Amino acid sequence: MGRGGRAMGVPETMRAAVLTGPNRLEVREVPTPRPGPQDVLIRVDSCALCGSDVSLMAEPWAGQPPYGEFIPGHEYSGVVAAVGDTVDEYPVGTRVAVEAHYGCGRCLNCRRGDYPSCLNYGNRAKGHRANGFTTNGGYAEYVANHINTVHAVPDAISLEEASLVTNAGCVLYGFETLGGFVVGEAVVVIGPGPVGLMAVQVASALAADQVVLLGTRADRLGVGRAVGADHVVHVRETDPVAAVRALTGGRGADVVVEASGADNGPDLALRLAKRMGRVLLLGFPHAPSPTDFRAMVINNIQVHSVRGESRANCARAISLMRQRKVDGRPLITHRFPLEAIAEGFRVFTGREGGAIKVLIRP
Repeated sequence: MGRGGRAMGVPETMRAAVLTGPNRLEVREVPTPRPGPQDVLIRVDSCALCGSDVSLMAEPWAGQPPYGEFIPGHEYSGVVAAVGDTVDEYPVGTRVAVEAHYGCGRCLNCRRGDYPSCLNYGNRAKGHRANGFTTNGGYAEYVANHINTVHAVPDAISLEEASLVTNAGCVLYGFETLGGFVVGEAVVVIGPGPVGLMAVQVASALAADQVVLLGTRADRLGVGRAVGADHVVHVRETDPVAAVRALTGGRGADVVVEASGADNGPDLALRLAKRMGRVLLLGFPHAPSPTDFRAMVINNIQVHSVRGESRANCARAISLMRQRKVDGRPLITHRFPLEAIAEGFRVFTGREGGAIKVLIRP
């Protein structure tokens, strides 16, 4: 392909998992994308399954391409196989991780750095792209990304682990919205899924005084303790509010990260937070969540939510991974070839064999 042409033996067609209907992926032979002037073409090494994929496969999200044309997958890594005509930042052969979101660059949110919340979301004509959401993603052999969504990966981090960069980046973005500092504070994380387990590690790396992980699965809580949780609480065996109060001298948590996506998660987070505490919502509830906003107001609790990574937080995540202050390797439990993607989703959604992070290796 050269500069905008072929390179590294890039074929004219590739294998990709195309969403052809609700919850139906078909591996097909499709044209290999050509990188635009500011794009790189990535040979995908690993693409991690995410709960967002499960949701958008069941019911289309805003801006999603039509059935038969859409390739999902937004947590991926790989090697630059070709570059656009203006690209000299990432030579062919560069190992990279990616962000999903590339904002329009012209709306108010994008201009202040909040491109995951682009006001032209889904409007390709105005420049917005979100690989795996509004444009094709990483359940394929190749994918084209704008260079602003690409991050070089050092040799100390495997490409498998690099597919989890966005999980850590999302948590860092969340902590940034809370003010950036958790030094010396008590942080409670609800939900020992991939994002919750990353939140445990990020909070520890940012020098939280104690990190408490809440969940319903003993095996996941065990992983949480192994990656840095100071305390774990099985919420079906112990009253989580009483446990957190006991660990914090009766005050409650300075910061609560809701990463479970459970319908009662936001309300539980408010009950765990101290007066003037901060709540960070990272999980996507499956249904409208009954929440006691009266308690939030009376206790002056600040509630924040984030989607995506934004503001250089993927670069920060890569630095923490390189230093081994954040480690994605214990979270990777299963790997499947592209042809077995349906089996991969079955294992992921059923949490079979202790599944946490399931990778597709095209």
